[in-house]
Amino acid sequence: MLGAVVEAELAEEDVPSGRASADELQGIAAESDALALRGAAGYAEGAVQLAEGEDRAAALNLRETVQLWRELDAPYEAARTHVLLALSCRRLGDPGTAELDLDTACSTFARLGASTDLSAALALADSRDRLGAADALSLRELEVLQLVAAGRTNREIAGALTLSEHTVRRHLQNIFAKLDVSSRAAATAYAFRHQLV
Repeated sequence: MLGAVVEAELAEEDVPSGRASADELQGIAAESDALALRGAAGYAEGAVQLAEGEDRAAALNLRETVQLWRELDAPYEAARTHVLLALSCRRLGDPGTAELDLDTACSTFARLGASTDLSAALALADSRDRLGAADALSLRELEVLQLVAAGRTNREIAGALTLSEHTVRRHLQNIFAKLDVSSRAAATAYAFRHQLV
């Protein structure tokens, strides 16, 4: 369950707790011969490294984790790892490799009928050409921006994305800083200008 805990903590942007849970999972995996446990620990570690801005370390770790999932013949887990790997490659300025990883993930999700994961990966893939200066936005920040552009209040955004209003405010602050805007109206204009909605 620690892998799911890490994902939940990172979704709430609680990186220190995510780090602690990932470290605990790594410790358990180190004492076990179970390859699936090592794969789960590698995925969690990669997700935390991305959240910490350690993109190069994340890319190396996630490449090893993809290989592990392949050895275990676990295509769904490998595809999820390819999505994180694409994010790290994009941040490292390697859009070609990021595109390959996203394409691999999308084709696997489609083959497996994992529609929710496929939709998220396709949204990430579609955003690669549209984001431009907004490339630094996380997937969650992009979702918040789209809801802001739709005229939603912080409370409505929090309800739609299952976040606290405090987390929504923090996302908005990050969006404003990354887009170099100072208001919801300016962020909305940016989203429409760059076809993010």
